[in-house]
Amino acid sequence: MAIIVTLDVMLARRKMRAKDLARRIDISETNLSLLRSGKVKGVRFETLEKLCHELDCKPGDLLDFEADPPS
Repeated sequence: MAIIVTLDVMLARRKMRAKDLARRIDISETNLSLLRSGKVKGVRFETLEKLCHELDCKPGDLLDFEADPPS
């Protein structure tokens, strides 16, 4: 099972650069990059709320779930 971060898709849809988004939500570009790549173990609700506000989306637009195939 895996949670897939689809933040890059939303950035492309909104024609926004990650650098600009990081500045708008007041997090480092490095932390946003780690989030975009899925290398983080968690995300604060406050950060998720800021992302959704700036990108005009819902949390489900930024995250997806991939289940393991049945055995």
